[in-house]
This record gives sequence, C-alpha cells and structure tokens, in this order.
Amino acid sequence: MESLHRASLQLRLLPLSLSPAPSRTLVLRTLLEPAARRRRLGADPPPKCGLIFPPRRRYSNSSPSIARAGWLLGLAGDKKKSGGPPDIVKAGDPVLHEPAREVDPADVGSERIQKIIDDMVAAMRKAPGVGLAAPQIGIPLRIIVLEDTKEYIGYAPKEETKAQDRRPFDLLVILNPKLKKKSDRTALFFEGCLSVDGYRGLVERYLDVEVTGLGRDGKPIKVDASGWQARILQHECDHLDGTLYVDKMVSRTFRIVENLDLPLADGCPRLGVRGS
Repeated sequence: MESLHRASLQLRLLPLSLSPAPSRTLVLRTLLEPAARRRRLGADPPPKCGLIFPPRRRYSNSSPSIARAGWLLGLAGDKKKSGGPPDIVKAGDPVLHEPAREVDPADVGSERIQKIIDDMVAAMRKAPGVGLAAPQIGIPLRIIVLEDTKEYIGYAPKEETKAQDRRPFDLLVILNPKLKKKSDRTALFFEGCLSVDGYRGLVERYLDVEVTGLGRDGKPIKVDASGWQARILQHECDHLDGTLYVDKMVSRTFRIVENLDLPLADGCPRLGVRGS
C-alpha cells in the first residue's frame, strides 16, 4: 500500500511541461462532435432552461392535515399524549375553521367512533369545560359532548348563574346535531372557549333551542334546551361549522379573563336578556 501511495504522489508532482500534449486528431474530434455528445462527456455545461422546477415539498408528522388523518385512521399521532386524553386544538388550526363532516350512521357503534367520544369526554372533563366539539381535538366530525355539574356551577356567583338561567344537566353526546331556535328571545353574556383559552367576549345567543341528532348508541335523540344549556349547544354546534365565538362576539368586549369584571366600554350592549 505504501509503494502505491508513493508512486501516485510522484505522478502528481510531475511538472506540467512533461505531460503529453493532446494529439491533433483528438482536438478535431472534440470540436466536431455534436454538442449533445460533448455535454454527455462533460465538455460543455448543460443548457439553461426557462423553466425552474421547485424543490419537492416535504411533509412532516407535525402537519395539521397529517395529524388529523392519523386521528381519523385511529392513530394517536402527535395530538394525543400516551396514557391521557388528547390535547385541545387551539385557534388557528384549520380544523377549527372548516366545516366538519357528518358521521355515517352505520359507523356510530364502531370502536373508532366510540373511542373518539370517550376521548372527547375525557378531554372536556380534564380541562375542565362544559362542552366540546370533535374538531377541538383535531377530528373534523360532527360530534359534540356537553355536561354541566353542580360543582362547576358552584364556582360562579349565585346572582350570575341565576341571570344566565344555568342549571346542571347530565352528560349529553350528540352526533350529527341539527339545531333550530324555538323562540326569538336572545341574551347577551360573556363566553369563553377551550380553544381560545384565557379570553372572553360578549355573544348574543337564542334562549330556547331544539337539537336533534343521534346518541352514542345510534338512536335518534332530541334535546329541548333553554338558558345556559341552550347557549352551550349553540356554541358547540358553531364549532362544527368552523365558527368560533370570536367570529360572533361584540368585538369591543373582547378581554382577558383577569379583566372580566371591568366595565364595558361606552356604546357596548348591556348584559342580559334582550328579547321577550
């Protein structure tokens, strides 16, 4: 090995004048060969082209669309932590701003859909919150869950819950909900959202609504709601249409939670019932 190395080193150190000159025949052949062949031999650079092809786009597992696909296929992906409920998707993720798809009634009893419902309930209770829509855990399906307990209501001042007509109700699971108003009565109250955490805004909602759909057992369900429960149903059904409460709020009332008790700016509507 060492002798070969020395021989190659000696060849590299030879003066240029000792290198044999190219023959006249080789020069003529090079000049007369077609340009394409000379390019293949490396004699000419490739021609410039007016079309520039962009580099191929690479997708990572962190892409929102990829993550959602993982959920729909029953894969945990990055949206769910091992051993716990899925994370709440925050405002800005496209899944919160696009209409969700209906659940095929034939799939309601499937393991996949039942697992999604269980994850939604777990995420809602962990937050804690009183309602959650499937897009809020990254799944673009028309499923909502809601629940208001005596414990949650007990955290709020009694005069506030009385004005809101807020009463406890058991867990509700509704697939493919369809909502319609039952009266023209409306009320303005502050709302929050787990996907816009830490903020509140004044939103006008109907006081009496009816929601029909499918229960988690696949059977038809009908809910007649009023007061705060009606507000929760409207809020969650909005999620299924790609609408957040900030899209409907009185924009000048938007505030952080710490400023919730500050007075409203001049010209803002008053809280409470508006219709009769």
